[in-house]
Amino acid sequence: MGRTSNARHRLMEAAHELIWNSSYGAVTIDAICERAGVKKGSFYYFFDSKSDLAAAAIAAWSDERQPLIEEIFRADAPPLERIWRYIDFVAQRQLAAYEATGQVLGCPLFALGSEICTKNERLRSLIHGILTSLSRRFEEAIKEAQAAGEIPGGDASLKARLLWSFYEGALARARIENNPELICHLASDALELIGARQPLAVVA
Repeated sequence: MGRTSNARHRLMEAAHELIWNSSYGAVTIDAICERAGVKKGSFYYFFDSKSDLAAAAIAAWSDERQPLIEEIFRADAPPLERIWRYIDFVAQRQLAAYEATGQVLGCPLFALGSEICTKNERLRSLIHGILTSLSRRFEEAIKEAQAAGEIPGGDASLKARLLWSFYEGALARARIENNPELICHLASDALELIGARQPLAVVA
């Protein structure tokens, strides 16, 4: 049972890595099996298709990150700090990936979702659900920051959508241009976007 479980996990890790570094369309089942060190016959023991594997890999990736998300967005943390910490965490991971690969990879969910949104409803719906959940955490933090007078009032839902679009757009542009400088100050830029009174004080 240990070998079986390990092979499935290796396939999911290989799929996530290859698709993130390249694209869903460009990555073949053969390439995934080769990277995972798993025979093609074993692939079909665990998964019916590349789409089935991708869905499992996305769900596993999201589940693995969930404890970190809960810690960053815990209710007793200052609201602007939650936003800053999450965006900075992502930016630092992107910069580390750039150091390792020479490529800004961008958000794996946004990149995959943009590629397959009109072709694969199952993956589109799964990705949309994860991204929507994160955007709602931004909205909750913005509402609390508004109530505390830390940022201007207004439509918190709209501000969250604008912030999310800025965040994902910056990652996408950095990937397209392969320019890590575009995300070096992403967290502080995000706070400035929503009108934080003293953005740098949040992270002091």
